[in-house]
Amino acid sequence: MRLSWSDPLFRSVVWQTVIVGIVIAIGWYFIRNTADNLAARHIATGFAFLGRAAGIPIGESLLPYNPAVNTYGRALLIGVLNTLQVAVIGVVLATILGTLIGIGRLSRNWLLAKLTAFYVETLRDIPLLLQLLFWYTVLQGLPGPKQSWHLGHVAFLSNRGMRLPEFDWQPAHSWALLAFVVGLIGTLMWNRRAHRQQDVTGVRPAVWPVALALMIGLPVIVWALLGAPFQVELPVLRGFNFQGGGTLSPEYFALMLGLVIYTASYIAEIVRSGIQAIPQGQWEAAGALGLGSGQVLRQIVLPQALRVIIPPMTSQYLNLTKNSSLAVAIGFQDVVSIANTTLNQTGQAIEGIAIIMAVYLTISLTISLFMNWYNARIALLER
Repeated sequence: MRLSWSDPLFRSVVWQTVIVGIVIAIGWYFIRNTADNLAARHIATGFAFLGRAAGIPIGESLLPYNPAVNTYGRALLIGVLNTLQVAVIGVVLATILGTLIGIGRLSRNWLLAKLTAFYVETLRDIPLLLQLLFWYTVLQGLPGPKQSWHLGHVAFLSNRGMRLPEFDWQPAHSWALLAFVVGLIGTLMWNRRAHRQQDVTGVRPAVWPVALALMIGLPVIVWALLGAPFQVELPVLRGFNFQGGGTLSPEYFALMLGLVIYTASYIAEIVRSGIQAIPQGQWEAAGALGLGSGQVLRQIVLPQALRVIIPPMTSQYLNLTKNSSLAVAIGFQDVVSIANTTLNQTGQAIEGIAIIMAVYLTISLTISLFMNWYNARIALLER
């Protein structure tokens, strides 16, 4: 077969080959230039530094950590866990708050509608960094532990953060949690079987008794058989500070407040627009059947609005996760803060930046994959 430049397929193959070659050449130039410069400055490359003792003090960690003994690798792992902790809890709280505010904007109550509109229009225009600094300053201005605000002498809020009761987690609780996961899987399988039976016979077996037995009864039985341990440690003021219980530091508290309140203002608009995208006839038809406005919203409108809400909601979840890197401005040690300290101490700037990129890329891809899967699951399919 004779190749001709007039053949579109031949031209496309040639141009794609040329472009790929140019990209590879540019990439090789940058890699080679970087390696030569590092060698000229006697800077070692690689990730061997992750095995050295870190010496980085970390105020909050989900894992035991000793800066004199533990390595840079463990310090970075703690930073990743801190970032995940902020992202997961922030996404859940921002979704709840944003959904409530979005629904409130459509309320027939004039005061509620105006207050939620003011919330959205104001907070979206204030930079997130400024909001984080504001909340951190407010928390630093709270009274000390002796004059702290309290809720029934169980939870305390002071300039040293929020002190809460702490649950004593024991192996029996881990087994009960595993039983709950098994029960959840069993409930989902039963729900799928009930759906298939409904398609065949028109009668749907009840799901809630099975869910109650598997997701509540089974974990309680496992917990009771293992001794039913239950102990809560309450914070107690001793001297100039509290002893016992769990602590939410001012840095973490301010970061969560800023991220949740800021992101919820965007989620509220997504929810509002998703609800308004549903034709008014859906409301009228449901009202004609005798359903209340709350039932219509929960059972008819919101399930349909999810198909409009989910795609832009994914972007907000990604934004919240990436915005958590602003924690360095108020002293919360996430993966960015710890990686910056690591590269300053070791001089491994390229490796440090690569770790930050890999962490955020992995989290972003995970969120995107999950949301795309959920979006495809709730999409309307033609029979």
